[in-house]
Amino acid sequence: MNAPVAGAALQGAGKVVLPQDRRYPLLRSTYTSVSSPSCVVLATGVDDIRDALRAADDHGLALAVRSGGHSLSGSSSNDGGLVVDLSQMSAVRVVDRGRRLVRVQPGARWGAVAEALRPHRLAISSGNFGNVGVGGLATGGGIGWLVRSAGLTIDHIREVRLVLADGSPVTANATQHPDLFWAVRGAASQVGIVVDFLFEAVDLPGVGIARFEVGLAKSRRPLVQWDFLVRHAPRELTLELQMQGQTGAVTAVWAGTDLEAAAAALAPFTGIGPVRGSARFRTVPYAALVPRSHEHPNVGQQRAVTHNGMVDTVTNEVESTVLDAAAGGVFMQFRSLGGAISDIPADATSYANRHQSELIIGTVFHPGDEPHLDRVWNRLRPAFTGAYFNFETRPTATTSRLAFPPDTWRRLHQLRQRYDPQSVLSSMAPRL
Repeated sequence: MNAPVAGAALQGAGKVVLPQDRRYPLLRSTYTSVSSPSCVVLATGVDDIRDALRAADDHGLALAVRSGGHSLSGSSSNDGGLVVDLSQMSAVRVVDRGRRLVRVQPGARWGAVAEALRPHRLAISSGNFGNVGVGGLATGGGIGWLVRSAGLTIDHIREVRLVLADGSPVTANATQHPDLFWAVRGAASQVGIVVDFLFEAVDLPGVGIARFEVGLAKSRRPLVQWDFLVRHAPRELTLELQMQGQTGAVTAVWAGTDLEAAAAALAPFTGIGPVRGSARFRTVPYAALVPRSHEHPNVGQQRAVTHNGMVDTVTNEVESTVLDAAAGGVFMQFRSLGGAISDIPADATSYANRHQSELIIGTVFHPGDEPHLDRVWNRLRPAFTGAYFNFETRPTATTSRLAFPPDTWRRLHQLRQRYDPQSVLSSMAPRL
């Protein structure tokens, strides 16, 4: 590997950032991990990406793509390789308000997207934080505050422009290159680098939000109850339950401004344990959930290891393991699924896990706690029927199989052989 030679081969003064560059500390890492790439390319268009792909291939450098760098998985950087940074490509434009069509470049942050759409009373289902970059989330899935009402972020993509491994720019949609259009909605890093998205947004004048705490220690089967209620809740209601110690912190989001209906939908959830705080909704614009104030450089400031898995239902065994883990110091989360996610056939996109009820996430913030997290996940793994690859810090073959079921994996493998026969993008693809 020869990163300086690779950097010299790239055209465009100021676009190549090497370790001695003063910009390097702000571009090397993700939110949860510190990395040391040999070279970062600040891409401003297709030509820069084409040159970066050629340089990485010519000089044997592992490749990573970084849009915002939030990256719980840590996959948007690497050690010793080349990182294509898309932060300079961050335009957001409403191109047709009547049809709710919005063009977004991958380097935009979701806070900026929400703010740009706010005057139009539009929203795109995105993640939970305004700091998250568009590119990684909008190609990996997109699970956030509107997921049950509006589905995944990828479900609102109507067209993409991407650069293939050989540097060719391609437009993909339902009629042009439909195989690539299928792949980029869940596994884009395996077939190319997306440089532009056309989304169909949803009309959303506002949302209801309620936050409160609930005691879990003395309740009877609180998580089993929680899951049952999620599976029977109106799809306008999306919930997150964060568990530390013996307390659960609930965030409930109602897609719309009918707070009476929202309160009726949330009321059963307040019965799973003693409630602390107010479980009342207030109306806010969607942009308030993913505000631009979330934006910050991602420089490895929150060191963490995260595992995840999806379940069809929460069993007594799953509940016991999760509650034990939360009491033992693991930060545990339930994110509700179902609703609009399940409206899309499992084979319509390369994100195939559409029937589960809960995404279970576990995180530790100290390296010495990682073995404990692994033991928890070994106990939970038999219950998992899927996984979200974007939320996996240490992916294994088991994780890959859960994230990409056999039929999906075979189809992706065929597409990689067709569009990347030289394996230029292989360092970004999960392995079985």
